[in-house]
Amino acid sequence: MPSLKDLRLRIVSVKSTRKITSAMKMVAASKLRRAQTAAEAARPFAERMERMLGTLAQSLAGQSGAPRMLTGSGSDQVQLIVAVTADRGLCGGFNGSIVRNVKLMVSELLAKGKTVKILPVGRKGREQLKRDYGQYFIDGFEGLGRRGITFPEADSVASRISALFDDGGFDVCTIVYNRFKSAITQEVTRQQVIPFPVPEEKFKEFGAKPIYEFEPDEEGILNAILPRNLATQVFRSLLESQASEQGARMTAMDNATRNAGDMINGLTIKYNRSRQAQITKELIEIISGAEAL
Repeated sequence: MPSLKDLRLRIVSVKSTRKITSAMKMVAASKLRRAQTAAEAARPFAERMERMLGTLAQSLAGQSGAPRMLTGSGSDQVQLIVAVTADRGLCGGFNGSIVRNVKLMVSELLAKGKTVKILPVGRKGREQLKRDYGQYFIDGFEGLGRRGITFPEADSVASRISALFDDGGFDVCTIVYNRFKSAITQEVTRQQVIPFPVPEEKFKEFGAKPIYEFEPDEEGILNAILPRNLATQVFRSLLESQASEQGARMTAMDNATRNAGDMINGLTIKYNRSRQAQITKELIEIISGAEAL
């Protein structure tokens, strides 16, 4: 049984931990508001551009002059997975959910005989995937968004993906990230960015397929739009991931603060009972000694 001194030290230690988790919760809540605003502001533009390129992929299907980034290489043998995680922990199951989904995806692709390559974005994802799937790594990015995600950071990731595709490094690229729903809910999302397939059912909502006229020329316009769209989709995934990270961290630190409070209450009750038992024992010894005299 721990002594009174041990219990006092344990209570002091847990109180210090509660102060830290409470401070981290407030910091995460402050960052969450900015990250959520940025993520929600980027969604309409990214979704509209993705939809526009999807309709282009349908209208240009089968044409010999269509860019490879739009229509694909004609194969899906080599798969590139971009795993977007955080550089820091203490955010609940945020990183673990991405790692589990990537592992499941890799297992599914390998079972089909596909070649897999992984591009981890974030230190935690790289560390957790390295043990089992380090042989599939081709590069990695860390330290993005320390002062908020910027478009140049996303463009650097997109440029690396484009260079790999131009060199024939892969056929299909999929980004795996957490899409922000609320402070307590994040949805693991797989988004294929190369090529840009759009299901036929999506056109029912808008009626007939649109017809595009290109001026001055189709190739020049698409060569300018496609890299920008890739950077835009990467930018959106990074913003969504950052908002999800802060929401997960705020929730995790709130739960940790509550648990620390419950532990302090339990230790305080245990300390008081032990102290009362010790006082009672001392009184009994004094009374017994007085009666013996």
